[in-house]
Amino acid sequence: MNTLFLFALLSAASAFHVIEQGKLRALTFTFIFCKIKFLHFCLFVLIVEISKFLLYELFSDEFHFKSWMVQHNKMYDMKEYYERLQIFSDNKRRVDKHNEGNHSFTMRLNQFSDMTFGEFRKTFLWSEPQNCSATRGNFLSSNGPHPDSIDWRKKGNYVTPVKNQGGCGSCWTFSTTGCLESVIAIKTGKLVPLSEQQLVDCAQNFNNHGFFLLQYNEMEMVDAVGTRNPVSFAFEVTSDFMHYSKGVYTSTECHKTTDKVNHAVLAVGYGNENGSPYWIVKNSWGPTWGIDGYFLIERGSNMCGLAACSSFPEV
Repeated sequence: MNTLFLFALLSAASAFHVIEQGKLRALTFTFIFCKIKFLHFCLFVLIVEISKFLLYELFSDEFHFKSWMVQHNKMYDMKEYYERLQIFSDNKRRVDKHNEGNHSFTMRLNQFSDMTFGEFRKTFLWSEPQNCSATRGNFLSSNGPHPDSIDWRKKGNYVTPVKNQGGCGSCWTFSTTGCLESVIAIKTGKLVPLSEQQLVDCAQNFNNHGFFLLQYNEMEMVDAVGTRNPVSFAFEVTSDFMHYSKGVYTSTECHKTTDKVNHAVLAVGYGNENGSPYWIVKNSWGPTWGIDGYFLIERGSNMCGLAACSSFPEV
């Protein structure tokens, strides 16, 4: 009897943990009336109710997963289906937990939600982190006033639509062509979309003048974006960025060093939100990711090493 009673109390404690999350408040009734003379009945009800809760969670996740599969046109064989369901459920719990907290940005499920971060990293990021510590800046600052905010998308027809790099770690070509497209448009008044394959040819067409490299300094980035054009830069993507939705991204997972950056993007502007300075950044994961393919990231703190590898072409 003592062992059974202890088990009942442990079950009740588990039930209270669930109640605290607001998911199964009905178990309160069971615990209140759980007395020793009703021990067997109590234990049975607790087990039934907890089982119902676990089944609800399982089928709820599976329902969301099936809806997600339809939305993203995904198909799996039976074995992979259950593996991906588990990964999806883990990602969903992480997204929900993050959004319940007090953060400067929110997450949501997206086209990557059936992948672990390890799989995502191998598919969409540089295979080896880049070390930009050897680069030397050659950009001469304007020393002029900078606007408080700027968005090159709103200044004219200077930024091409968001592209999708697909399942390869070729983000640097999308960052570079995006920057080159904008620089040419600002100089000539003509926005011409470039293919990533044309990257080398374009450099030759403009006499291979090369790129202005910015020092390891965000103020030079502000100067370049505020007075010249969008700027290509790289930063370190960690697991908390994979499901970014909106808001100003900050992270305690990433590093601010020059040897960890693994993804290249394009800064098309900057601004402030409730006193928090940010960069407006064009990504290459398609227009359904983030804020129509863009994201905001904290400015002024070298967040995730974003000041390590910044540059723009001279044409």
